[in-house]
Amino acid sequence: MTTQQLHEQIIQKQSFLCVGLDVDLDKIPPHLLQTEDPIFEFNKAIIDATHDLAVAYKPNTAFYEAHGLKGWHSLEKTIAYLNNMHPEVFTIADAKRGDIGNTSAMYAKAFLQDMAFDSVTVAPYMGKDSVEPFLAVKNKFTILLALTSNEGAFDFQTQKAGNEELYKTVIKTSKTWQGSENLMYVVGATKAEYFKEIREIAPDNFLLVPGVGAQGGSLEEVCRYGMNKQVGLLVNSSRGIIYASKGEDFAEKAREEALKIQQQMAVILNK
Repeated sequence: MTTQQLHEQIIQKQSFLCVGLDVDLDKIPPHLLQTEDPIFEFNKAIIDATHDLAVAYKPNTAFYEAHGLKGWHSLEKTIAYLNNMHPEVFTIADAKRGDIGNTSAMYAKAFLQDMAFDSVTVAPYMGKDSVEPFLAVKNKFTILLALTSNEGAFDFQTQKAGNEELYKTVIKTSKTWQGSENLMYVVGATKAEYFKEIREIAPDNFLLVPGVGAQGGSLEEVCRYGMNKQVGLLVNSSRGIIYASKGEDFAEKAREEALKIQQQMAVILNK
């Protein structure tokens, strides 16, 4: 998928919503626990209910890896279902990988080639040779952690590295790496005031924005400072959508919550 195709989908659906598929078996409806694969059945129902409202889905791989081979198989089935039934949707493996070059190359192969995700989240701390193997995969995107939405982000990311904050150095430096045209960045919605400065450094890149909804981020502020000519935003919501109900109506309620966000996005897109 290209950014142009992603932009076309955003305009068609009047949405830049990304649904996070972070499946916790303690939170899903109890009746699904009787099925052969509760995680996949939950994901499938959420996808079926929201695919016309969302332009992207983001499984956080930790929620699958925690269940060993069975959980990994659920993840494989989920991405296969998305690719087969909704190939227009942008898929994100939220894996936060990043290691020495040959290891990163294997991570890239696993998520971007074997499982055929469109993108993968990557930690930049180990630098160029840990990220470029991901960037080398054609027609795929690397979503680099830049400024995250968690409380601990202030421990390092906003600290000065020389004359500027570390997250700015990360973005500026990454744009010099081979394959940098395939970069996107994670920027947390709870730090909307930073978007203006980030857009000065990375005006054209898509930003994956967690933190709207359950974490208290403002969609209006994110769009005011972060939107570009291609929209350039994928705003993620996980818990607020997928856990809207613990009853048998969970998919219907998930759709209702996704629709609320999509309608807000449509208004913003048409201003």
